[in-house]
Amino acid sequence: MRKRLFAVVLILVSTFVVAAPGDPQAGETKSAACAACHGLDGNSSDPQFPKIAGQHADYVGRHLALFKSGERESAVMQPFASMLSEQDMADLGAYFSSKQVGVGTADEPLVALGAALYRGGSKVQGVPSCMGCHGPTGRGNPASKYPAIGGQHATYSTLQLERFRAGTVYGKDDYPNKTIMSQVAKTLTDADIVALSSYLEGLHAAK
Repeated sequence: MRKRLFAVVLILVSTFVVAAPGDPQAGETKSAACAACHGLDGNSSDPQFPKIAGQHADYVGRHLALFKSGERESAVMQPFASMLSEQDMADLGAYFSSKQVGVGTADEPLVALGAALYRGGSKVQGVPSCMGCHGPTGRGNPASKYPAIGGQHATYSTLQLERFRAGTVYGKDDYPNKTIMSQVAKTLTDADIVALSSYLEGLHAAK
């Protein structure tokens, strides 16, 4: 009886292997394939590819897993993610989260509308303030699973907000907050999205 119980325990342990905490040094070594699109330190030069420097480690790891499973579709990311283990994802998340995002400049004529939406939302459209979840400097909240968005390329942010407005939700799991952006963005106009994305590109902590 004891031998049988011990065998069952071994099977369970071997089945549910949990990745160790991410190692940024190991992640740096594994990030070579990421550099072509995202830059050596996670600050992409091409605005169609997101900056991932300074992004929360768990957020990076989760989306790599979604790319791998196909729950988040990308003809570019899926082949790379398909080769990653859970430990690889944890290490890459740790590495990129240790880097500092480079901040761009907002388009001055768009700042007023972008700032108003980010800081106060729109009662008329039923849009809550972005700051409530992503913080005054766009650093997000890792404990609540809200990503860092300050400094992100306006081109990329615009694309993502358009996808959210169309109802895109990433993942089929019960991940906290995964449906929030599809609800928030559904009443945003094209002008709102462009202004907000521009504002985000220039958003950063005061130095």
